[in-house]
Amino acid sequence: MRNFVSQRAKNIKPSGIRKFFDIVAESKDVISLGVGEPDFITPWDIREAGIQAIKKGYTQYTSNKGMPALREEISGYLSYNFNVHFSADDTIITVGASEAIDLALRAVVDEGDEVLIPDPSYVSYKPCVELAGGVPVSVPCDGANGFKLTPEALESVITNKTKAVVFPYPNNPTGGVMEKEFIEKIIPIIVKHDLLVISDEIYAELTYGKPHCSIASFKEMDGRVVLISGFSKAFAMTGWRIGFVCAPKDILAAMLKIHQYTTICAPIFSQYAALAGLKQGREDGYSAVREMCAEYDKRRRFMFETFTKMGLDCFEPKGSFYIFPSVKSTGMDGEKFATELLSSKKVAVVPGQAFGEFGKYYVRCSYAYSMKNLIEATERIAEFVKSIKK
Repeated sequence: MRNFVSQRAKNIKPSGIRKFFDIVAESKDVISLGVGEPDFITPWDIREAGIQAIKKGYTQYTSNKGMPALREEISGYLSYNFNVHFSADDTIITVGASEAIDLALRAVVDEGDEVLIPDPSYVSYKPCVELAGGVPVSVPCDGANGFKLTPEALESVITNKTKAVVFPYPNNPTGGVMEKEFIEKIIPIIVKHDLLVISDEIYAELTYGKPHCSIASFKEMDGRVVLISGFSKAFAMTGWRIGFVCAPKDILAAMLKIHQYTTICAPIFSQYAALAGLKQGREDGYSAVREMCAEYDKRRRFMFETFTKMGLDCFEPKGSFYIFPSVKSTGMDGEKFATELLSSKKVAVVPGQAFGEFGKYYVRCSYAYSMKNLIEATERIAEFVKSIKK
């Protein structure tokens, strides 16, 4: 019998995160700092809206784009919070931000098109580009400058085949952000080479110090930004699988066709829940989101101080809920460090290689866990580091 698996699917590498945590799942008494999921429960007003939607029998399809009321609320939310202006008609409700990433890339990438991806970055960008027939191109980002995308690094990898650049800030796994003054430096390059920007802003609400600045808020970017976000992180709604994408009309129309054939629509009760979250947030200043962000900030500062005391070179994260310490001083790369830490101290972190070749000497730790777990985990890590630095 022939091998029926497509060559493209064969060539896709398994997720570096999931591959590692298959091992974790088989281990006992492990403290995990690996999963990027809030430890908070979805706020009650949001849960109640989902429950009421089911009780009222709202179990049908919505329109392909999603509920008009939710799309209108998203439009207002983006305008009020980030000075970003997309109409409800420019918006599709998706099954999480993950579907939005896939839709955007499949809608714009032709065979052989190059898509630039800051490295390190979230694990799904590269395989989604490949599945769309494109060529992912890494753009090195250095911890010494906060893992920012620099004009020099961006310009150095652009060719006549470059079509788009993924803009993943605040960044997973590094916690890096791009402030306004740094975005302004790369915009002329994007315009000069006529590139599309796919801006993944799922962590926009989780910044520490300065508020998030969206690249879509710049006038020069009109017509060349696809904005992706959702409710999983800031609203603690990972399991509800609800996200959204906003885009110029021609790109949105292409995404909608793919969405129609592959997904139809996001779950209706999740849409009602998200709508309640935005409405309540508009009324109370997004107090639930602010409270969660303040707690993450405490954990962030604890993790940074703790890793610094261990003697690990560590960038202080400015966004998301991850920290990305370098383990190079231990004589190990991230893969070896994570494997031996798990084996000897029962603490799970993610090897930096999972996020790109420039993450080789790093590990990712999530601080979306209780302080009790973070304290215990970092004590074990400190013991491990001390033992191998003797």
